[in-house]
Amino acid sequence: MEATKIKLILLITVLLFSCKEEERVFKTDKKDYNRYLASNPVKTTSKYFQLWDSKIKQDSLQTMGLANVASEYNRFFQGTGDIKYLKMAERSLEKALEAAALGKAGYMRALARNYISQHRFREALELARSARKQGSGVNATQALLFDVQMELGNYEEAHAYLDSIQNMSDFGYLIRLAKWNDHKGDLDTAIRFMEKAYDRAKMSNNRDLLLWSTTNLADFYGHAGRIENSYKLYLKALEIDPQNAYAKKGIAWIVYSHERNGEEALRIMDSIMHKHQSLEYDLLKAEIAEFMGNESLKLQALDNFHKKVGNVDYGEMYNAHNVDFLIAIDVTEKALKLAKREVKNRSTPETYGLLAYSYLKKGEKEKALQLVKTHIEGKTYEPSTLSQAAEVYKANGENKKVQELKQELTGALYELGPVKEHHILSL
Repeated sequence: MEATKIKLILLITVLLFSCKEEERVFKTDKKDYNRYLASNPVKTTSKYFQLWDSKIKQDSLQTMGLANVASEYNRFFQGTGDIKYLKMAERSLEKALEAAALGKAGYMRALARNYISQHRFREALELARSARKQGSGVNATQALLFDVQMELGNYEEAHAYLDSIQNMSDFGYLIRLAKWNDHKGDLDTAIRFMEKAYDRAKMSNNRDLLLWSTTNLADFYGHAGRIENSYKLYLKALEIDPQNAYAKKGIAWIVYSHERNGEEALRIMDSIMHKHQSLEYDLLKAEIAEFMGNESLKLQALDNFHKKVGNVDYGEMYNAHNVDFLIAIDVTEKALKLAKREVKNRSTPETYGLLAYSYLKKGEKEKALQLVKTHIEGKTYEPSTLSQAAEVYKANGENKKVQELKQELTGALYELGPVKEHHILSL
């Protein structure tokens, strides 16, 4: 009898513990973020902008005015995603650089960063090198050179520039050290340095640094499976900037990938897309629609992307997304041509992944395999690129490699999302 009682008590304890474990599964709450979805569109003018714009109209060689107006145009671009503001910022900076008698290095760095936003990385590199020759703001230029070389896939050069600005008290160094460790696949160390940068940003009272570090740390937490931490930081970012589209998209991804609630994720995305024009949002909407089995909505979102991406002002910005789009609609020849162009623009494992995948989808699996072995294997930890490599290995019958990557990718299913999860599990 006593033994039976003990067994019963143990069983009840186990059941209660199991219930508590289930209760601990994190879920978002609409009440946390609803008020931000209704926030007003970003204003594309300001008293500050009008002041400097009027000075420029009075004196077209007003270099400080041109730089300040460019900064405002960049802010408008970040808030709206409208490419015209990025191009207007470019023109203002080019005029400032042309007119400047002093401080050219600063204008060169600002214009190089504008080029980076446009994915004109080789032009940005030329400007950064020219700024370095000017001799002023050396650390800022070295940091810029690290950024550009990372984008171009020149990792040894990038690391040398990172070593040259070493300062554990500097926000700029800490975020780049975090990026470097993430590139090497050491996410825990990357998070540690980004947390240090976040703490620095909080002490600085600099709104832009705090907002940037908050959303980037939220991203890192998500990649590490720390979904609740990620969610709280996206909410924190929205406290700082209620209109921040990036943080809202982060919450939409949690709702979609973690909670598998496509309807709510689409509601969030629609609220973003009323005010922000980033083409990535059309592709995410298409992916969520595919997950929900809503083929007509998926096709509509893809069609919207196709119509917008033809704008010549986008230049090279959406090449990678466009390759994925073209492969999805079976336009493989055009996808291959664009993937080759992207590799020429920047030769990274990720761009080679797109090229290899394009060859695979065109039926040239041996060429795809050669690219994977030469440019991807052991050179990246990026889940989307590794999933492409896994498909190439599978097509070529290298099943051991497939299983190794499948095991690694299983730990990145949240980052990849439910649609890609299906492909990973079927490898």
